[in-house]
Amino acid sequence: MTGKGLFLSFICVFLCVHPCFSQGQVTQSEEWNPVSAGPLTTWTAPVCEKGQLIVQPFFFYNHTRGTFNDEGDYSSLPEGDKKSSFAEQFFFQYGLTNKLEFAGQTIYQQNYIEQSGEKARARGMGDSYLYLRYCLLSEQKILPLITGVFQVKAPSGKYQHAADDKLGTDIMGSGAWEHGYGVIVTKKIKPFVLHADALYSFPVSVTIDTVKTLYANNFTYDFGVEYFLPRGFNLLCEINGFMQGDRKDAGDRVPATDTGYVMVAPGIGWSNDKIQTLLCYQRVLAGTNCDANDSVAVTFVYTF
Repeated sequence: MTGKGLFLSFICVFLCVHPCFSQGQVTQSEEWNPVSAGPLTTWTAPVCEKGQLIVQPFFFYNHTRGTFNDEGDYSSLPEGDKKSSFAEQFFFQYGLTNKLEFAGQTIYQQNYIEQSGEKARARGMGDSYLYLRYCLLSEQKILPLITGVFQVKAPSGKYQHAADDKLGTDIMGSGAWEHGYGVIVTKKIKPFVLHADALYSFPVSVTIDTVKTLYANNFTYDFGVEYFLPRGFNLLCEINGFMQGDRKDAGDRVPATDTGYVMVAPGIGWSNDKIQTLLCYQRVLAGTNCDANDSVAVTFVYTF
């Protein structure tokens, strides 16, 4: 099945399961109104109320234990090699109307590598994202909350002219603009809140170090479930996936440049009406041409 066909099938499945819940916001008709920071990566379907501003910083520490090759086989890093990064991500949401939301995300990262006795470190901005989200269907007794999302990726991270002494740590982004389209669903089934999203993106060609480059279209999918406990606590588990085909350089496909991963993230949160917090662990379980990372992430939500 093609990536586009998989995307459409994915949406059809989701339309049978989800609604608009996010950062502690729920529809007024619901009697059970749990508050939380939401999943770490999976979108939540609820949008902000008109004039409402929500800010959410994320802090990630990533440790690379190995890599997955083109066949999906895992290899640990050679003895003595190390690779890690620390990232600070800033995310905001603002309600343009009660159904339409504008959101954005940017990231600052610090990368470190030790390879064959050489060490390198670099820091800088990564790529940024802008979103428009519109609530298509409010949650009802059986039906979930459904929200459509339009995404633009801006190449704000360094993507060319890599320094020889940085061992690749100074490359922070892809260099390509992207536009993407997706759907988000959320459904409350006490004491659980279920979330899922799917997004298909189209990169625009870019010249990287004098070579015209076109990245393949990519598909992102996420599933998350929150289990709410007494005294403001909640448990989280989510699965995140990404798939992208081979890129083209000067019009020719470059073999073994496809990439993808599947990652799992358990976590625990604590929330009240003023603040929502989450501590999470992420682990890449499988992939193709990607790093095998273990990550610890912390986030909290503040609403103005």
